[in-house]
Amino acid sequence: MSKAKAILLRVQSPEGTKRIEVSSSDSTCRLFERVHDTFDLSSFAFALYKERNQKNEIASSKSRTVASAGLRHGDMIYLQPLNGAVLFPTTSSNNTPSGEPVLASTSTSSGISNSRPSSSLSVNSKLSTVKEDPVDLQLSKLDGKVQRKQDPKLCRHNTNSRCVHCSALEPFDEAYLREHNVKHLSFHSYLRKMTSGVDKGKFLALEDISCRIKNGCKDHPPWPKGICSKCQPNAITLNRQVYRHVDNVAFENKDLVERFLNYWRSTGHQRIGFLYGNYEIHNDVPLGIRANVVAIYEPPQESGRDSIRLLRDDKEELVEDLARSLGLRRVGWIFTDLIPEDVQKGTVKHLRHINSHFLSSEECIMAGHFQNLHPNPCKYASGGYFGSKFVTVCVTGK
Repeated sequence: MSKAKAILLRVQSPEGTKRIEVSSSDSTCRLFERVHDTFDLSSFAFALYKERNQKNEIASSKSRTVASAGLRHGDMIYLQPLNGAVLFPTTSSNNTPSGEPVLASTSTSSGISNSRPSSSLSVNSKLSTVKEDPVDLQLSKLDGKVQRKQDPKLCRHNTNSRCVHCSALEPFDEAYLREHNVKHLSFHSYLRKMTSGVDKGKFLALEDISCRIKNGCKDHPPWPKGICSKCQPNAITLNRQVYRHVDNVAFENKDLVERFLNYWRSTGHQRIGFLYGNYEIHNDVPLGIRANVVAIYEPPQESGRDSIRLLRDDKEELVEDLARSLGLRRVGWIFTDLIPEDVQKGTVKHLRHINSHFLSSEECIMAGHFQNLHPNPCKYASGGYFGSKFVTVCVTGK
């Protein structure tokens, strides 16, 4: 396979999402074989679609190439079994059914972490093949250092010199971040820290955590009848993430949120909306990123006082095409959790705080589901993607 023509495709199935590497000159028949081998399917009784609603089917052909089928690097395709065929004999109850996401059910997400096959591309080839977001390209060209003015009490030199008291600081300097009450590094500050060593990040490889059991171990019966140290997931130590992909969320004007809240004001039911806008540089945090929201789209949904259920959206493709034509993209989602406290005063109850919770388990699963659908392109990741810039906004009391 020519590395210059190698592309990565995301394949979403009822068992989760995986990434496969193919060549743009490969036939679509070869694409089906790669999907079959990657998911370890029991048969070829499946179909591939370009859209989640099973439209634009990709036909298996030895003469038609992947490029002629309209597939590009980073595209998502969808796998569906044919006529109820059982493709996954060891299906887990924690995997996602191929249906509509439902906020009030824990079975709506494909899991926060996906298993991603290691790429055969070298680090140098990844740097040239991964197409990062424009804001990432802009930040990668910046110096990123925090400039400081001369201290009249400590600096004893002329204006063209620098000393330890006025020299520029690295964007990941702990003392500076603590002084300015910055709790998390920006993602690009984290990358600068990882590439600031002697090797300059030559061996840096970002990997998403995977808790899946490795298939194909021959030393014992397959899971759940047997497991060994070779096929079991690696041990995980829970710790707070030191960086974040998006450091700030800004709405273009207050009317956006006011119109979104009018539904709750008139019905008392909760509401979900998708945020459309762009990512831009956030100057308040070294090498920071801000999600600038210019529109809120409210998809079809069934809502109540305490729950929301998303329905199939037949206009999703039209909305995405309209957003692209306006230079916008889906940057996050917003939902309400508002319960009136005093109707006359217009106050709401303060339910989410340090003594209760900030996000429920269902909301975390839903946020993870959306982040899996919108991965972050990253040249330092072996699979071409790492984390997500998809933000979650909760509208609640206080």
